[in-house]
Amino acid sequence: MVNVEIGSNDAGQRLDRFLRKYLKKAPLSAVYKIIRKDLKVNGKRAKEDTVLEEGDVLTFYVAEDRLNELTKEPVKHRAKRQFAIAYEDENVLIVNKPKGLLTHGDANEKKNTLMNQVCGYLQDKGEFDPSGEKTFTPSPVNRLDRNTTGLVIFGKTAEALRQLTKLIRLREYISKYYLTIAAGKLTEELHIDDRLTKDAEKNKVHVSREGQNAVSIVRPVEYSADGKFSLVEVELVTGRTHQIRAHMAGRGFPLAGDSKYGTSAAGRRANDIVKKYGVTTQLLHAYRLSFGDIPEEYTELAGIRNLEIKADIPKDFQGVWDKLKG
Repeated sequence: MVNVEIGSNDAGQRLDRFLRKYLKKAPLSAVYKIIRKDLKVNGKRAKEDTVLEEGDVLTFYVAEDRLNELTKEPVKHRAKRQFAIAYEDENVLIVNKPKGLLTHGDANEKKNTLMNQVCGYLQDKGEFDPSGEKTFTPSPVNRLDRNTTGLVIFGKTAEALRQLTKLIRLREYISKYYLTIAAGKLTEELHIDDRLTKDAEKNKVHVSREGQNAVSIVRPVEYSADGKFSLVEVELVTGRTHQIRAHMAGRGFPLAGDSKYGTSAAGRRANDIVKKYGVTTQLLHAYRLSFGDIPEEYTELAGIRNLEIKADIPKDFQGVWDKLKG
């Protein structure tokens, strides 16, 4: 007989979703078989959509050695911290991600990621103990590409993570702004609203009728003396993969250094110019987050209500722009 008590970071989840995370190596069929035949919550049979509360006790039959096999986490090695802290309270952590670092792991890199670095930082502070958690890991609610720098928001508790995720989906209380260098002279504000579809094989997106809604607001900030480049601010209303890169290239202003989307004649010329300054990828920086008057019901997020947070432009980004603008 296995007894599992639900803690604060596990509460609020459906029973089936909790078990799928807790018994992470079990096939789905085994998870749902346990729910149907063996499992009780506080001594009573429960359905798969039962929402768990803190203090609930789950009981089911699994041999101890089999339970260890199904729940065992692979050993995670600490990754050296590379990020800077832009804001932190007991529930929320906002970090400044450097260039070249993945937000999450992928097939080629699982150890040195921003998420692993943040978890290691919180472990060192005594605010996160993976051995004491059944399903929760501090996680980001926004994601930046490997070569995009800037602000990433983490929930330090499960409830903070849930509340942040809700706010992101509402698109009303969190505004995200990026700075980038684009080819060409942008003279007026652009409101871009279309649909993007991802080609997983090529890791690239394109505009289509059936894709996900994608909205960007682009504002010119400054121009180079020769009019060949613009420093622009992009307000990201939605957060689709490669959204800014695809939107800017689609409007004739590809990002300087972006070989994936800057395939037009203007894009190739711009890339040739910035390559002289050592630029081989897009210059894109998530530099500002603006939090609105977050409703009081979001109790874990009181610290960021009506707050604005900025991250300075990286030195290499600023240096290239200084050379380009003349």
